[in-house]
Amino acid sequence: MPPDNHGHPPKSGETGAAPYAILAPDRQTLPLVFASPHSGRDYTDEFLAKSRLNILEIRRSEDAFVDELFDAAPELGAPMIKALFPRAYLDPNRRSWELDREMYSDPLPVFTFEIIESSPHLAAGLGCIPRIITSGEKIYRGQIRFEEAKRRMETYYVPYHHALEGLLEKTREQFGGCLLIDCHSMPSIGGPKDKDYGDERVDMVLGDCNGTACLPEITAAAETALTEMGFVVTRNNPYSGGYTTRHYGNIANRVHALQVEINRALYMDELAFQRGPGMPALKQQIGRLIEALAAAARRVLAA
Repeated sequence: MPPDNHGHPPKSGETGAAPYAILAPDRQTLPLVFASPHSGRDYTDEFLAKSRLNILEIRRSEDAFVDELFDAAPELGAPMIKALFPRAYLDPNRRSWELDREMYSDPLPVFTFEIIESSPHLAAGLGCIPRIITSGEKIYRGQIRFEEAKRRMETYYVPYHHALEGLLEKTREQFGGCLLIDCHSMPSIGGPKDKDYGDERVDMVLGDCNGTACLPEITAAAETALTEMGFVVTRNNPYSGGYTTRHYGNIANRVHALQVEINRALYMDELAFQRGPGMPALKQQIGRLIEALAAAARRVLAA
C-alpha cells in the first residue's frame, strides 16, 4: 500500500474512537496550537501481553502528565491536541513508516525502504513503532507482523496528524499564521541513548531546529520568560526538535514550531510515576509562558 502525498497510507475505513483528544477553547483568541504527542497512557491488555516489561518499566518512555502541565492553554484561548495512546505503542513524533526491520517477522513493503535507509532513529530502536523504551530495554517478547504496524499507523498515526494539521490550518486562516508548541518532558538525567548520558539536565530545553522551525524572536521570548521565572534554560541541546517541529515549522508559510522539554524532576516522582509537590506551581508558571508565547506570536504575525 503506497503512502499518500503526506506520507500517510490511504485510510481503510472507520477506526472507532478517536486516538486523541482535543481540548478546545469556547472561542480561540490566540494564534497558538499545543500538541502533547507523548503523554498518552491508554495501555491495552493486548499490548502489555506482548511486552516483556511491566507497566512501570514501559512507562519510562512516557512524557507523564505533560498534557496536564499545559492544560491552561484552552482557558487562555488556544487548542491543545493530546495523543491518548502511549509512545511505546506508537510514536507520532516520528516520520511516517519509520519502521525497524528487526521487529518484523515478515518482509516490509518496498515503499518503506527509502524512509528506513534515511532514518537517524532506527539504529537506536526508536522508530514510529519503537523496539525499545528510552532507557534502552527491549519492549517485545518476540517479533510482530507488518500487518500490525499497518493497523497502528492507520488507526493512530494518521488520525492524530490529520487532526493536528486541521488545527494548524484553522489557526493560520484565522490569524494569518500560527505558532505550534510541541510539549514534552525529559528525564532529569541523560539516558543511555542520549548524547548527554549520565549528565544532570537543565530545567527546560527549547528546540527550534537551530532557528529553522520558528523565528528567533519567539524562542528568545520563551527563554526570557522562563529565565525570569528562575529556570535554567538551553536552546537545542540536547534536543533541537523532533519530527513535529521539523515537519510543521514553515517560517515562509507563517507557521512557526517550537519544542519545549521540561525536566521531570520539577513536577513528578520519576520512579513511581506520580505527580510531585512541584506540579501546581509549575502549572501556573507554564500559564505565564503561554502568555509570553502568545505575545511573541502576535508581534511576529503582525510584522
